Amino acid sequence: MNWDSVTDWLSDQWSDHGPDVIMTAIVLIGGLIVLGLIKRSIHRWESRVPRTLQASEQPEDRERGQRLMTLATVVNVVASIVVWVIVILTIMGVWGIPMTPLIAVGTTIGIAVGFGAQDVVRDVIAGFLILVEDQYAIGDVVSIAGVSGSVEAIQLRTTVLRDLEGNRHHVPNGQIKVASNMTADFSRLALDIPVSYDTDVDHAIDVIRDEAVGFALAEDWSEKFLSEPEMLGVNKLDESSVNIRVVLTLTTEDRWVVKREFLRRIKIRLDAEGIEIPYAHITVVSESIAAPKPRG
Repeated sequence: MNWDSVTDWLSDQWSDHGPDVIMTAIVLIGGLIVLGLIKRSIHRWESRVPRTLQASEQPEDRERGQRLMTLATVVNVVASIVVWVIVILTIMGVWGIPMTPLIAVGTTIGIAVGFGAQDVVRDVIAGFLILVEDQYAIGDVVSIAGVSGSVEAIQLRTTVLRDLEGNRHHVPNGQIKVASNMTADFSRLALDIPVSYDTDVDHAIDVIRDEAVGFALAEDWSEKFLSEPEMLGVNKLDESSVNIRVVLTLTTEDRWVVKREFLRRIKIRLDAEGIEIPYAHITVVSESIAAPKPRG
């Protein structure tokens, strides 16, 4: 083997491609350093904020910690993809590799994947926005995409609900156009109490107001109320009743139990006051038809 010729060949290669090799190494090392810094920053943030919240005794804090952990995972994946794409395109530019065919192939593949997975992409983007905007949390009672129930899990692609019958619903986030959160911060019950038309309306309003205020001050129920009940008065003149509206502002988790108890109490109170709650009934009118007289 002629070592002189080998040395000359290596020298020629280095003179031709040495700067490219150095630049490629710098780009790779730089990409690894940037990616390592991003991952380390996310890890340190996860170890301080989300894990502290998840260890909390408050359900709201644990749910917030889970949401932040999910967002951290998404940011980690997106950052990795962006960094490696930049590294590959930069190395291709250093070595003079034409990127037009790659871009054309990538565009074609991207369009094909986009058509096939557009629903998945839409679900993921919608799930990311739900987490960022904190539209609802685990444990909230919501109505989304025509389904109502308690939120069991919020994932990037789906939201999992459990209804009163125990059915578990997986709702794609991309199908959620309107999210109605019935337990955000506080709950408000607007109840229409029907009374008959021959009732003294002012007396009925006083009775309903008195029962609502007494209910809010009751020893076992007062902590469930956030403010004093509001009597709004006559809300509607229905076909067979006068509807009187009262509004109760409550803690989020006690909305339905308070509603059931108040309806029970108001029924007993109206009966005691002799105030009639109208109900549908049918009146049958019977007429006798006289037999025709015989001709003759």
